Amino acid sequence: MEQIITGNIKAKNNNLEKLKKDFPECFDKNGDFDFEKFKKELQTSEIDFSKESYGLDWLGKSYARLLSSDEATTLLKEDEEFNQKEENKNSQNLLIKGDNLEVLKHLSNAYYEKIKMIYIDPPYNTGSDGFVYQDDRKFTIKELSQLAGIDEEKAKRILEFTQSKSNSHSAWLTFMYPRLYIARQLLKEDGVIFVSIDDNEVAQLKILMDEIFGEENFVAEVIWKKKAGGGSDNKFFANEHEYMICYAKNIDFSEDFSIKMTQEQLKEYRFKDDNFKRLGFYKRKNLYQSGIETNRPNLRYEITAPDGTKILPPTIWRWSKERFLNALNEGKIDFVKNKKGEWQVFTKIYMYNNNIERRIKPRSILNNALTRDGGLDIKQLFKNDIFKYPKPTKLLKTIIDLMNTKNEAILDFFAGSGTTGDAVMQLNAEDGGDRKYILVQLPESIDPKKNKTAYDFVKEELKVENPTIFEITKERLIRASKKIKEESSKDLTKDLSNIDFGFKIFETTPIWENYNFQAEEFSPQTKLFDESKLSNKDLKTLLVTWKTYDGIALTEDLKEIDLDGYKGYYFDTKLYLVNKGFKTNNLNKLLEEIDKNKDFNPATIIAFGYNFESKSLREISENIKSYSNKKDIDIDFITRY
Repeated sequence: MEQIITGNIKAKNNNLEKLKKDFPECFDKNGDFDFEKFKKELQTSEIDFSKESYGLDWLGKSYARLLSSDEATTLLKEDEEFNQKEENKNSQNLLIKGDNLEVLKHLSNAYYEKIKMIYIDPPYNTGSDGFVYQDDRKFTIKELSQLAGIDEEKAKRILEFTQSKSNSHSAWLTFMYPRLYIARQLLKEDGVIFVSIDDNEVAQLKILMDEIFGEENFVAEVIWKKKAGGGSDNKFFANEHEYMICYAKNIDFSEDFSIKMTQEQLKEYRFKDDNFKRLGFYKRKNLYQSGIETNRPNLRYEITAPDGTKILPPTIWRWSKERFLNALNEGKIDFVKNKKGEWQVFTKIYMYNNNIERRIKPRSILNNALTRDGGLDIKQLFKNDIFKYPKPTKLLKTIIDLMNTKNEAILDFFAGSGTTGDAVMQLNAEDGGDRKYILVQLPESIDPKKNKTAYDFVKEELKVENPTIFEITKERLIRASKKIKEESSKDLTKDLSNIDFGFKIFETTPIWENYNFQAEEFSPQTKLFDESKLSNKDLKTLLVTWKTYDGIALTEDLKEIDLDGYKGYYFDTKLYLVNKGFKTNNLNKLLEEIDKNKDFNPATIIAFGYNFESKSLREISENIKSYSNKKDIDIDFITRY
């Protein structure tokens, strides 16, 4: 079997497979989907196929859809020197350098439905934030017309704005759509995504996410109060807030969100009773429902005070009589006289619930962190202001802690200064969690005219010839890790031995020049690509790219297998043969290892076609097939290019 994979990596999309599984009768012998037959299958009295619809359209939408399913133009390369450092070699955290759309396509198999939470802080398109649409894909008008299914006039207009560094609403939506589309596929069924945004694109973003995630999966439009008064950045109102739009992958699977109580809220729990050992301190809440006038006789009943006084609520009680009497019998009701000597009835709310400190429902306005706090975070780590307007670590800790992420993966593909990674490490150090972060950052050049402090720091202190934002992201994670370990080590009650403070680095790199042939055209006489130019580093890059495509996490290392002097690479039932020089003795050793080594069970053997002679590929294929039949096992042999 031959595969063209290296130049044909696309974002995973299981929609067609789901349809084939559930509606096989709607596919013809050529595998084409019959929509009319599908409609008839679903046609019941409960389903009405409406011809009217509501949605968002813009110039470039068809192009954006094309980009979400277009092939990646890069490979993935590992920073071996950095990743083999003691603090990084076993880490499950990732920092990936490259265009995030390319990276998302590479991650779409290995991390399909593996991410619990995504947070991104994309360009706001304010007109002054530097956002312009940039795209190095080269389509002709005719090619785009055919690929996107649009007329040539529209294709011409789309190419004009994608190649003109536009910052229009259409340009911003074209930029965001494919990234959000692929991001949704990475979320677990109970996963959520938060997107920071401001007034410039919040309306467009909300409708765009309705389309990608589904209106029914909208969770909240959270307001973040970012300033403490003042502000002259708006002609009419002093702008004190931004937004975070939150959607669930599937609202039916999402958990209730909750946050830890603040110290002020904890102070309310100051009373103690016979339930203290089990439930801790408690606070009081008035039993009557204030501000409501209603005719609900079942909630307006007499309660007898300790001295026999009959008490009626000013309006109604919050609880039914039956629920009240049960709580009274359990000692969970307080009777207290006010300053006027009148009896008041309170319910008790205890500090602990199932032996876990009580958490409370979050509010739609977050006001626990300001923009200036983000600046202070940076100054504490770098001693100067090298990154403008980073999100506060406290803000990210709050939203990460909203749901049960203690042993989950958090993705941020607009990493910026690395606040998300810093927040994940801080939370893990505080509660012993095993959260993992995946950060993606473009190697965006730092303009010395706009931020000389950052430029000089990266060039002079970090010794990087061409300073980029990525270097700041990387350095922040290193410094934040060191700071958290130093501060946490002062608390002798904490055990940080299992906390992951390291990270591994990978980056996208262009596919090799002239590597654009069709496998079916390949033959020993037809060489469109000179494999002799490939170094050992190139082959390692190929392995990283392939294993990720095959569903193996980037943080998992392939194990080297010695096949009588030939080196193979193995992980989780997959064996890769990419080096030259595979001979019959190596094949014999391979079959022997499969036969005798209980820890070696390759279900798929993948060979790099360029580095094998045709007769060698045939020999491997025939022997593997014969061995599989003899042992009654399934082993696939794939020649990949």
